[in-house]
Amino acid sequence: MLALASAALFGAMTVALRFALARVPDAEAGALLTVLPALAVTLPFAALQSLELSGIWPFLLAGLLGPGLSQLLFTLAVRDAGPSRTSVTVGTAPLFSVAIALILLGEPLHAGLIGGALLIVVGGFLLVGERNRPAHVRRIGLVLALAATVVFAARDNLVRHLSIDTDVTPALAAAATLGAGGAVIAGYLLASRRRLPTRGLLTFVPAGVCFGLSYVCLFEAYYRGRVTVVSPLVATESLWGVGLSAVLLRRHELVGPRLAAGAALVVAGGALIGIFR
Repeated sequence: MLALASAALFGAMTVALRFALARVPDAEAGALLTVLPALAVTLPFAALQSLELSGIWPFLLAGLLGPGLSQLLFTLAVRDAGPSRTSVTVGTAPLFSVAIALILLGEPLHAGLIGGALLIVVGGFLLVGERNRPAHVRRIGLVLALAATVVFAARDNLVRHLSIDTDVTPALAAAATLGAGGAVIAGYLLASRRRLPTRGLLTFVPAGVCFGLSYVCLFEAYYRGRVTVVSPLVATESLWGVGLSAVLLRRHELVGPRLAAGAALVVAGGALIGIFR
């Protein structure tokens, strides 16, 4: 339930981010403006739990990956490829998460994992081979989304590994990664001498709130379940992203049968991986 809640919130965040970028088309600044309210959302949850800080530093390092690098890549992907196609691409995360878990965490390999991986790959090919995609969808956006997906997968495995033996609570761990990630993005903005926009900052708050709640649910899920269980369930965010895009961004995203089929195959592959975990 926690993984599915995280997926729904992440899908909502993706679409909310598209609305914010339409108002303020600065993806790099938008990444920071999404992480900051997300951090604010996680702090009350952390305060309600034990504030054990002695083992928090590994989660700060994890935050350098996600949301530090991952949210930058993800926001750029939403800008260049749109929320629905970015969601489908990010839905391939179980393919990478499970591969890492099999190699580094020693989680078992089953025939269902191979079948699920094949479904995910076919869904990805449907997306890449889409001919009637909207004019605003750029291939570089799909590449950025795929790069963000690999970083998400690495972050998920690291969080799962750290959660097995730690006194740091899930909400505090989520807050730590968001804080470190925000620092990375802020450092990038300073190094590139980019300034935050002066108007429309609040348009990123809905995306940030969804992101923060999704992060809390995600960490609570990884504290309770294996990567091969949680990651496929979180990948259902593809359906949320595509579905909400079809309803709220119908003319902009042009969600057709090919895209819907790609999302369904990606989610089916993730589900198959979860069933035969």
